[in-house]
Amino acid sequence: MSVVLGYDESPGAERALHVALEVATAFGEPLVLVYGAAAPGVTGEEYRAHREAVRQAGLSALSRAVRAADEAGVPSTVEVRDEKPAQALLDAAERHHARVIIVGSWGDSPIRGALLGSTPHKLLHLSPVPVLCVPTENTATG
Repeated sequence: MSVVLGYDESPGAERALHVALEVATAFGEPLVLVYGAAAPGVTGEEYRAHREAVRQAGLSALSRAVRAADEAGVPSTVEVRDEKPAQALLDAAERHHARVIIVGSWGDSPIRGALLGSTPHKLLHLSPVPVLCVPTENTATG
């Protein structure tokens, strides 16, 4: 089994990383770090160039999470997928027999998430394994 984390260096992903490390440590599971971003189009040099740029951005983003996992003593695996984020996470969860998928949120309202198709919203409806959605820090006052 494993803990799968969607990671992209956003504030929500940073908080989700900390939670994922806690969960992985508590269950003694390895962490699978996933960066999913599908390139537009399917042919031509533009597609190949974009795909390579996305792959490099993903590897760069995930390097911070790998360092954090190493410091926490949690074994990790990195996957940069040429898929939309939700599908990349679902596929990784299946391949790695995930106990849970963990993602951060940007604080979108449920209606906005439903209308725009946020990754957490899609995962909550499609995932056969539990999904833990970690909110960004509460900045509301009052």
